[in-house]
Amino acid sequence: MSERGNASVSLVTSITRRAGLAALLAATFAVIGLTAPSPSFAEDKKAIKVGIISGEDEDVWRVVTAEAVKKGLTIETVVFNDYTQPNEALERGEIDANAFQHKPYLDNQIKTQGYRIVPVGYTGVWPIGLYSKKHTKVADLPEGAVIGLPNDPSNEGRALHVLEHEGLIKLKDGIGILATTADIAENPKKLEIKELDAGIVGRSVDDLDAAVVNTDWALKSGLTPENRIAQEPVADNPYRNFIAVKAGSENEPWVKTLVASYQNETVKAEFDKVYKGTGISAY
Repeated sequence: MSERGNASVSLVTSITRRAGLAALLAATFAVIGLTAPSPSFAEDKKAIKVGIISGEDEDVWRVVTAEAVKKGLTIETVVFNDYTQPNEALERGEIDANAFQHKPYLDNQIKTQGYRIVPVGYTGVWPIGLYSKKHTKVADLPEGAVIGLPNDPSNEGRALHVLEHEGLIKLKDGIGILATTADIAENPKKLEIKELDAGIVGRSVDDLDAAVVNTDWALKSGLTPENRIAQEPVADNPYRNFIAVKAGSENEPWVKTLVASYQNETVKAEFDKVYKGTGISAY
């Protein structure tokens, strides 16, 4: 047989072998296709990390974690001690979700830090309050009273609107939720405003005439409803907290499971027990 003939036989043999292998692989994948489970949660994330703030929310999230296990999702909570860390950790991919903030706060973080984070399910709302251990009502605040406010942009604006609602100050017309002390147009009682870290302002009430304190920090500081002399309205409150994830993850199955693990009657009962009415479920 000629060299060309040998080459032709070799080529035919090679093609035949390849065809046979292709047929075998096709048959194998066909069997796998018949026996493999259809896409389900089992193929999605089964374990995630969620960033929360230390304190009472840890008790709530223990119940959320138990509810998630029933749905096939394991949650590891990562506890932070201030508001600046959970979004940074989420942006870096160190955690899969967080639950600690409201939309005005996130909007400001996105504006200043460029985070790609989106809300996926509401949790609760904690109406911010004006607390005092020296005065029992707003009308008792003297001229020149020293008032503490949280100094982060969203909560400072929120606090100033509480003071305005109580008639203590007047803000410039058209000022939104990110008001600052520079936006105070009228201050008839000549209040002295002290801007403090949100985690410190509640513990400073003894040294102030009054302070606007986030409810979670008020609880941590030992303040009680009896110390609260004013509170922001609950109706149409823009400060509902939520679970947040990285943009692009919001439609993944584990996210829906996470939200459902929070938004149920079992968790609501624990929420009400832990926050004693100072927080309100917001879903």
